[in-house]
Amino acid sequence: MTARSGLFPGLAALCVLLFFGSLLIGPAGIGPGAALSALFAGGDDPLALVMREIRLPRALLGLLTGASLGLAGAAMQGYLRNPLAEPGLIGVSGSASLGAVIAIHTGLAGAFTLALPLAALLGAAVAVLLILILAGPRGGSITLILAGIAISALAGALTSLVLNLSPNPFAAGEIIFWMMGSLADRSFTHLWIALPFVLIGAGLIATTARVLDALTLGEDAAAAMGLGLAQARLALVFGVAASVGAVTAVAGVIGFVGLVVPHLLRRAVGGRPSALLPASALGGAAMVLSADIAVRVILPHEDLKLGVLTAIVGAPLFLHLIFRTRRETAV
Repeated sequence: MTARSGLFPGLAALCVLLFFGSLLIGPAGIGPGAALSALFAGGDDPLALVMREIRLPRALLGLLTGASLGLAGAAMQGYLRNPLAEPGLIGVSGSASLGAVIAIHTGLAGAFTLALPLAALLGAAVAVLLILILAGPRGGSITLILAGIAISALAGALTSLVLNLSPNPFAAGEIIFWMMGSLADRSFTHLWIALPFVLIGAGLIATTARVLDALTLGEDAAAAMGLGLAQARLALVFGVAASVGAVTAVAGVIGFVGLVVPHLLRRAVGGRPSALLPASALGGAAMVLSADIAVRVILPHEDLKLGVLTAIVGAPLFLHLIFRTRRETAV
């Protein structure tokens, strides 16, 4: 079996291993046997509640978040034919963050449990509407990039304005910590909020696989094949917005996953975008689960945020990929 043919089983096995690692590792110091017994056969004792209401939804949300970010990143890079593209390029992450920040600032997040994720989803929806207005129904990839940059800049500026005007330092601190990204203290409620949007988004992105392969030859060649580029573009925008907006709404901003993972796996799939989509989904899930395990091991009592760790690991790794690419193109 070649490395390429064994890629998907290997990534799937890694995700399963990390999923169980996420279930078994935590500050409670529960042994593997006792943890699994409490998960599958426990009653209403505290140990069973820890496994079923804290660790299980956190592990499932880690899978969902990583897969969404990895899939969206591969789709964006394939459509724009730009290895620097990432899920937040169209402004969905920034707009979702802005919605959540407003919910915290106004006190809605404290008055209503689901106000924060719902406000973030609303922010993502507004970003999609603005993208369609600014880029137009038939705008090209450059127009999409420029519209996304404008929306991201505006969302970032408004977020900074809310922080600047916040009279409550505790609210400002909560906003900052939420923007760092985390899977801690998430429940099945958060999972059920994100899951429908993620599934819809993944389905829409999957419909663009053939177009993404054709786009490797250029937009003119893809159009000559009779492929619906405008329809694929709409499916991509809505798919990325639904999946990334949903996971940002429940987990905060987690960067570099959708940027780095497709880079790491592109060669293994022969550079074919349609094959990179599922590979990046599995790779993204593995990266987020690994990082979430690491935040519990490295500084278990300091509440190290998941988004901080992915940025610390992802940025140097991405720089390494850039230098490696420069060396190869210079030869």
